[in-house]
Amino acid sequence: MALTETTTLPASSGISRARLGALGSIGLGAAGLLTFLLIWEAVPALGLVNPMMLPGPTDIPAAFRSEFASGMWFGAVLGSLSHYMLGLVLGAALGIALGVVTGMSRVAEDLTAWVVRVLRPIPGLAWAPFAIIWFGVTPTAAVFIITISVFWIVFFAAHGAVRAVDRDLLEVAEAFGFRRAHEKLLKIYLPAAMPGILVGLRTALGQAWMAVVAAEIFGVPGLGHRMIEASALLATDIVVVYMLTMAALYGMLDSLFLVTQNWLLRWKA
Repeated sequence: MALTETTTLPASSGISRARLGALGSIGLGAAGLLTFLLIWEAVPALGLVNPMMLPGPTDIPAAFRSEFASGMWFGAVLGSLSHYMLGLVLGAALGIALGVVTGMSRVAEDLTAWVVRVLRPIPGLAWAPFAIIWFGVTPTAAVFIITISVFWIVFFAAHGAVRAVDRDLLEVAEAFGFRRAHEKLLKIYLPAAMPGILVGLRTALGQAWMAVVAAEIFGVPGLGHRMIEASALLATDIVVVYMLTMAALYGMLDSLFLVTQNWLLRWKA
Protein backbone atom coordinates (compact mmCIF):
# COMPACT_ATOMS: atom_id res chain seq x y z
CA MET A 1 0.00 0.00 0.00
CA ALA A 2 2.81 2.35 0.91
CA LEU A 3 4.58 1.49 -2.33
CA THR A 4 1.48 2.37 -4.35
CA GLU A 5 1.18 5.76 -2.69
CA THR A 6 4.84 6.62 -3.26
CA THR A 7 4.57 5.77 -6.97
CA THR A 8 1.31 7.65 -7.62
CA LEU A 9 2.07 10.82 -5.67
CA PRO A 10 4.81 12.07 -8.00
CA ALA A 11 2.53 11.59 -11.02
CA SER A 12 -0.39 13.45 -9.44
CA SER A 13 1.98 16.11 -8.21
CA GLY A 14 3.32 16.57 -11.75
CA ILE A 15 -0.20 16.90 -13.15
CA SER A 16 -1.04 19.50 -10.48
CA ARG A 17 2.07 21.49 -11.31
CA ALA A 18 1.18 21.36 -15.00
CA ARG A 19 -2.35 22.60 -14.27
CA LEU A 20 -1.04 25.38 -12.05
CA GLY A 21 1.41 26.34 -14.77
CA ALA A 22 -1.38 26.48 -17.37
CA LEU A 23 -3.58 28.54 -15.05
CA GLY A 24 -0.64 30.81 -14.33
CA SER A 25 -0.06 31.38 -18.05
CA ILE A 26 -3.74 32.18 -18.57
CA GLY A 27 -3.69 34.53 -15.60
CA LEU A 28 -0.61 36.35 -16.86
CA GLY A 29 -2.14 36.67 -20.31
CA ALA A 30 -5.35 38.10 -18.86
CA ALA A 31 -3.37 40.50 -16.67
CA GLY A 32 -1.35 41.67 -19.65
CA LEU A 33 -4.50 42.25 -21.72
CA LEU A 34 -6.19 44.13 -18.87
CA THR A 35 -3.10 46.33 -18.43
CA PHE A 36 -3.07 47.08 -22.16
CA LEU A 37 -6.76 48.07 -22.11
CA LEU A 38 -6.29 50.28 -19.05
CA ILE A 39 -3.34 52.09 -20.64
CA TRP A 40 -5.29 52.47 -23.87
CA GLU A 41 -8.25 53.94 -21.97
CA ALA A 42 -6.04 56.26 -19.93
CA VAL A 43 -4.13 57.79 -22.87
CA PRO A 44 -7.11 59.65 -24.43
CA ALA A 45 -8.87 60.13 -21.05
CA LEU A 46 -5.86 62.01 -19.64
CA GLY A 47 -5.58 64.15 -22.75
CA LEU A 48 -2.26 62.65 -23.83
CA VAL A 49 -3.83 62.05 -27.25
CA ASN A 50 -6.88 63.72 -28.78
CA PRO A 51 -9.81 61.26 -28.37
CA MET A 52 -10.72 61.99 -31.99
CA MET A 53 -7.37 60.50 -32.99
CA LEU A 54 -7.47 57.54 -30.61
CA PRO A 55 -10.81 56.50 -29.06
CA GLY A 56 -10.76 54.56 -25.82
CA PRO A 57 -11.89 50.93 -25.65
CA THR A 58 -15.10 51.96 -23.85
CA ASP A 59 -16.11 53.90 -26.97
CA ILE A 60 -15.91 50.86 -29.23
CA PRO A 61 -19.08 48.94 -28.21
CA ALA A 62 -21.34 51.89 -29.10
CA ALA A 63 -19.59 52.29 -32.45
CA PHE A 64 -20.01 48.59 -33.15
CA ARG A 65 -23.72 48.67 -32.31
CA SER A 66 -24.18 51.62 -34.66
CA GLU A 67 -22.37 49.87 -37.54
CA PHE A 68 -24.18 46.62 -36.94
CA ALA A 69 -27.60 48.27 -36.80
CA SER A 70 -26.94 50.08 -40.08
CA GLY A 71 -26.10 46.80 -41.82
CA MET A 72 -22.73 48.15 -42.96
CA TRP A 73 -20.73 45.85 -40.68
CA PHE A 74 -22.40 42.69 -41.94
CA GLY A 75 -22.05 43.74 -45.58
CA ALA A 76 -18.37 44.62 -45.14
CA VAL A 77 -17.63 41.29 -43.43
CA LEU A 78 -19.37 39.29 -46.16
CA GLY A 79 -17.57 41.24 -48.88
CA SER A 80 -14.12 40.78 -47.38
CA LEU A 81 -14.68 37.13 -46.52
CA SER A 82 -15.64 36.39 -50.12
CA HIS A 83 -12.44 38.05 -51.41
CA TYR A 84 -10.37 36.49 -48.66
CA MET A 85 -11.54 32.92 -49.03
CA LEU A 86 -11.42 32.85 -52.82
CA GLY A 87 -7.99 34.48 -52.97
CA LEU A 88 -6.69 32.21 -50.21
CA VAL A 89 -7.95 29.04 -51.90
CA LEU A 90 -6.64 30.01 -55.34
CA GLY A 91 -3.26 31.18 -54.06
CA ALA A 92 -2.83 28.12 -51.84
CA ALA A 93 -3.86 25.67 -54.56
CA LEU A 94 -1.51 27.20 -57.12
CA GLY A 95 1.30 27.49 -54.58
CA ILE A 96 1.00 23.86 -53.48
CA ALA A 97 0.75 22.58 -57.05
CA LEU A 98 3.79 24.45 -58.37
CA GLY A 99 5.75 23.94 -55.16
CA VAL A 100 5.22 20.19 -55.24
CA VAL A 101 6.08 19.92 -58.95
CA THR A 102 9.30 21.92 -58.63
CA GLY A 103 10.18 20.06 -55.45
CA MET A 104 9.79 16.67 -57.10
CA SER A 105 11.42 17.56 -60.42
CA ARG A 106 14.86 19.12 -60.73
CA VAL A 107 14.06 19.98 -64.37
CA ALA A 108 10.91 21.89 -63.35
CA GLU A 109 12.86 23.70 -60.62
CA ASP A 110 15.62 24.77 -63.01
CA LEU A 111 13.06 25.81 -65.62
CA THR A 112 11.25 28.15 -63.21
CA ALA A 113 14.22 29.28 -61.09
CA TRP A 114 14.86 32.61 -62.80
CA VAL A 115 11.18 33.40 -63.21
CA VAL A 116 10.76 32.91 -59.47
CA ARG A 117 13.75 35.12 -58.70
CA VAL A 118 12.37 37.92 -60.84
CA LEU A 119 8.76 37.82 -59.62
CA ARG A 120 9.18 36.85 -55.94
CA PRO A 121 10.41 40.26 -54.67
CA ILE A 122 7.37 42.04 -56.16
CA PRO A 123 4.72 42.45 -53.40
CA GLY A 124 1.09 41.74 -54.10
CA LEU A 125 0.14 45.41 -53.72
CA ALA A 126 2.50 46.32 -56.57
CA TRP A 127 0.20 44.38 -58.89
CA ALA A 128 -2.74 46.66 -58.00
CA PRO A 129 -2.38 48.90 -61.10
CA PHE A 130 -2.55 45.86 -63.38
CA ALA A 131 -5.41 44.40 -61.33
CA ILE A 132 -7.41 47.59 -61.86
CA ILE A 133 -6.50 47.80 -65.56
CA TRP A 134 -7.37 44.16 -66.20
CA PHE A 135 -10.40 43.73 -63.94
CA GLY A 136 -11.47 47.26 -62.97
CA VAL A 137 -12.33 48.24 -59.39
CA THR A 138 -14.12 44.95 -58.79
CA PRO A 139 -13.96 42.05 -56.34
CA THR A 140 -12.04 40.12 -59.00
CA ALA A 141 -9.20 42.63 -58.72
CA ALA A 142 -9.11 42.14 -54.94
CA VAL A 143 -9.05 38.35 -55.35
CA PHE A 144 -6.16 38.68 -57.82
CA ILE A 145 -4.04 40.70 -55.36
CA ILE A 146 -4.79 38.34 -52.46
CA THR A 147 -4.00 35.31 -54.63
CA ILE A 148 -0.55 36.64 -55.50
CA SER A 149 0.18 37.56 -51.87
CA VAL A 150 -0.71 34.05 -50.71
CA PHE A 151 0.87 32.17 -53.60
CA TRP A 152 4.52 32.83 -52.80
CA ILE A 153 4.27 31.88 -49.13
CA VAL A 154 2.63 28.55 -49.90
CA PHE A 155 4.84 27.90 -52.93
CA PHE A 156 8.08 28.14 -50.96
CA ALA A 157 6.64 26.16 -48.05
CA ALA A 158 5.53 23.34 -50.35
CA HIS A 159 8.74 23.38 -52.37
CA GLY A 160 10.93 23.25 -49.26
CA ALA A 161 8.83 20.55 -47.62
CA VAL A 162 8.97 18.30 -50.68
CA ARG A 163 12.69 18.88 -51.11
CA ALA A 164 13.22 17.86 -47.48
CA VAL A 165 11.56 14.44 -47.91
CA ASP A 166 13.97 11.70 -46.86
CA ARG A 167 15.45 10.03 -49.94
CA ASP A 168 15.50 6.73 -48.05
CA LEU A 169 11.70 6.78 -48.07
CA LEU A 170 11.72 7.07 -51.84
CA GLU A 171 14.08 4.12 -52.15
CA VAL A 172 11.83 2.05 -49.89
CA ALA A 173 8.81 3.06 -51.96
CA GLU A 174 10.51 1.96 -55.18
CA ALA A 175 11.46 -1.32 -53.55
CA PHE A 176 7.76 -1.90 -52.83
CA GLY A 177 6.80 -1.12 -56.42
CA PHE A 178 5.80 2.56 -56.16
CA ARG A 179 7.83 3.81 -59.10
CA ARG A 180 5.38 6.08 -60.94
CA ALA A 181 5.35 9.80 -60.17
CA HIS A 182 1.71 9.90 -59.03
CA GLU A 183 2.27 6.90 -56.76
CA LYS A 184 5.27 8.56 -55.11
CA LEU A 185 3.31 11.79 -54.79
CA LEU A 186 0.35 10.21 -53.01
CA LYS A 187 2.22 7.63 -50.95
CA ILE A 188 5.43 9.43 -50.03
CA TYR A 189 5.76 13.10 -50.93
CA LEU A 190 2.43 14.49 -49.76
CA PRO A 191 2.25 12.62 -46.42
CA ALA A 192 5.87 13.44 -45.59
CA ALA A 193 5.66 17.07 -46.73
CA MET A 194 2.25 17.79 -45.21
CA PRO A 195 3.54 19.29 -41.91
CA GLY A 196 5.68 21.80 -43.78
CA ILE A 197 2.91 22.65 -46.24
CA LEU A 198 0.48 23.26 -43.38
CA VAL A 199 2.95 25.65 -41.73
CA GLY A 200 2.98 27.67 -44.96
CA LEU A 201 -0.81 27.61 -45.15
CA ARG A 202 -1.15 28.88 -41.61
CA THR A 203 1.21 31.75 -42.37
CA ALA A 204 -0.83 32.49 -45.48
CA LEU A 205 -3.99 32.88 -43.36
CA GLY A 206 -2.54 36.02 -41.79
CA GLN A 207 -0.90 37.30 -44.95
CA ALA A 208 -4.21 37.09 -46.79
CA TRP A 209 -5.86 39.43 -44.28
CA MET A 210 -3.13 42.01 -44.80
CA ALA A 211 -3.68 41.71 -48.54
CA VAL A 212 -7.45 42.18 -48.08
CA VAL A 213 -6.97 45.70 -46.69
CA ALA A 214 -4.48 46.59 -49.42
CA ALA A 215 -6.79 45.21 -52.12
CA GLU A 216 -9.86 47.08 -50.89
CA ILE A 217 -8.40 50.56 -50.38
CA PHE A 218 -9.02 51.30 -54.06
CA GLY A 219 -12.77 51.09 -53.62
CA VAL A 220 -13.67 47.40 -53.56
CA PRO A 221 -16.41 46.96 -50.92
CA GLY A 222 -15.26 45.27 -47.72
CA LEU A 223 -13.60 45.85 -44.36
CA GLY A 224 -10.62 47.71 -45.79
CA HIS A 225 -12.77 50.06 -47.85
CA ARG A 226 -15.05 50.77 -44.92
CA MET A 227 -11.99 51.60 -42.77
CA ILE A 228 -10.79 54.10 -45.38
CA GLU A 229 -14.24 55.70 -45.53
CA ALA A 230 -14.38 56.01 -41.73
CA SER A 231 -10.86 57.42 -41.47
CA ALA A 232 -11.70 60.11 -44.05
CA LEU A 233 -14.46 61.26 -41.67
CA LEU A 234 -12.17 60.96 -38.61
CA ALA A 235 -14.50 58.26 -37.28
CA THR A 236 -11.59 56.47 -35.62
CA ASP A 237 -13.89 54.44 -33.39
CA ILE A 238 -15.35 52.85 -36.55
CA VAL A 239 -11.81 52.18 -37.81
CA VAL A 240 -11.01 50.35 -34.56
CA VAL A 241 -14.25 48.35 -34.87
CA TYR A 242 -13.10 46.97 -38.22
CA MET A 243 -9.54 46.40 -37.01
CA LEU A 244 -10.88 44.30 -34.15
CA THR A 245 -13.29 42.57 -36.54
CA MET A 246 -10.36 41.44 -38.69
CA ALA A 247 -8.50 40.27 -35.61
CA ALA A 248 -11.53 38.27 -34.44
CA LEU A 249 -12.10 36.71 -37.87
CA TYR A 250 -8.44 35.75 -38.13
CA GLY A 251 -8.52 34.25 -34.65
CA MET A 252 -11.54 32.10 -35.50
CA LEU A 253 -10.10 30.96 -38.82
CA ASP A 254 -6.72 30.21 -37.24
CA SER A 255 -8.37 28.14 -34.49
CA LEU A 256 -10.39 26.24 -37.10
CA PHE A 257 -7.21 25.67 -39.10
CA LEU A 258 -5.43 24.28 -36.04
CA VAL A 259 -8.25 21.80 -35.46
CA THR A 260 -8.04 20.73 -39.11
CA GLN A 261 -4.26 20.52 -38.94
CA ASN A 262 -4.36 18.30 -35.85
CA TRP A 263 -6.86 16.04 -37.60
CA LEU A 264 -4.75 15.77 -40.76
CA LEU A 265 -1.62 15.04 -38.72
CA ARG A 266 -3.31 12.70 -36.25
CA TRP A 267 -1.02 9.91 -37.50
CA LYS A 268 1.91 11.74 -35.86
CA ALA A 269 0.39 11.50 -32.37
